[in-house]
Amino acid sequence: MDIQALAKDIPAEGEYSLEGIDFITSGKQYLTFLLGDEQYAVDILCVEEIRSWEQPTVIPNAPKYVKGVINMRGIIVPIIDLRLKFKVCDAIYNEFTVVIVLTVELDEHTRTIGFVVDAVSDVLNAEDNEIKKSPYFGGCVPQAYIDGLINVGTKVVTLLNVETLQLIEKHKVD
Repeated sequence: MDIQALAKDIPAEGEYSLEGIDFITSGKQYLTFLLGDEQYAVDILCVEEIRSWEQPTVIPNAPKYVKGVINMRGIIVPIIDLRLKFKVCDAIYNEFTVVIVLTVELDEHTRTIGFVVDAVSDVLNAEDNEIKKSPYFGGCVPQAYIDGLINVGTKVVTLLNVETLQLIEKHKVD
């Protein structure tokens, strides 16, 4: 065994390659998901878990996008359908429909809410300089919910602000 030949295969300092494994050197990771044909993402550090769709307990007089609540290991978790909330597409519940449960610290308490999406896509690694400001163009997703945009190949992924998603809006009974 020639030790010099083996040493040539060791990456030099600063090289981060190990047969298909990407090393994260800086930036953030985002969980990407689909709402209709569009890709969105949330900070992966806020993701508590990803659950398959199950019919929650209905809350009377709730807005149409509030599907109800589930009991998740003793925690009552409201379930919000982002497709309906943002009026992006029809809400079809099938084997690909999932609930992304997000937990965030707001003020001095923790809030956990589940968000129904069409499907989970991937984990996206993004450097801060890759995130572009979202121009105001009057789209279906209110500007307050958008942290920025990232180009991924030929597509654009919209980064959602997890703290703003967690805020409960006042609702008028229809």
